[in-house]
Amino acid sequence: MDELNEQEAFLARCAIDVEVHALRPDYRALLLVVDGLEPSTTSEAVDDLVTAAERRARELVAERPLEEHPHIAAWRDAYRAFGAKPQRTRNSVEALTRRAVDALPRVNALTDAYNAISVLQQVPIGGEDRTAYRGAARLVRAAGDEPFDTVAGGEPVIEHPERGEVVWRDDDGITCRRWNWRQGRRTALRDDTTDALFILDALGPMSDADLQFAGDALADALRQLGRQVRIARRVVRGS
Repeated sequence: MDELNEQEAFLARCAIDVEVHALRPDYRALLLVVDGLEPSTTSEAVDDLVTAAERRARELVAERPLEEHPHIAAWRDAYRAFGAKPQRTRNSVEALTRRAVDALPRVNALTDAYNAISVLQQVPIGGEDRTAYRGAARLVRAAGDEPFDTVAGGEPVIEHPERGEVVWRDDDGITCRRWNWRQGRRTALRDDTTDALFILDALGPMSDADLQFAGDALADALRQLGRQVRIARRVVRGS
């Protein structure tokens, strides 16, 4: 199977569980599978995106409180629907935008690119090392006993979600808790990542056209990070 067919086969197996769809029927995820990334690549274009994202974050805060912006407000409502407290566990786009008002964290060009696009397009984005996946990515409501590989107090630990929590998972356990709140260590992007999965989360205030535009912006940035970058994409909806 060639690389593009393998990417598409992986995407075809990714799914949103019916219980998540029942919670938020307006939810969609745009998934991008990207390989051919060159880990040591730097990019002035990505640096420019980060600067633009920091400027955009300051503009958003000046307009009105962040929690009143439509997509962030929708995510706060979605968190409340499964019992999370959005003031304590903020959705990723809100948390990142708040940080960007001062400065976005600089990690590497790959992580910096998707963080910048998340703020600029006001959409939660998760980035994962796809080689660490076991089976496909699935969005489900947790049973409560699934393992989540994380760090607490500076030490690696295995935690478990609350029953009913919305989580991304694969065959081996949780890859991201509370929809898009915290990603796990096992599938996290690394400095040597060449094959990645990106998840763009959209609720009703974001149109399908705007979701695709955000995906285009991310794809354009990622193509700067390798000479033979290949990208496959798919919008996943619940049913």
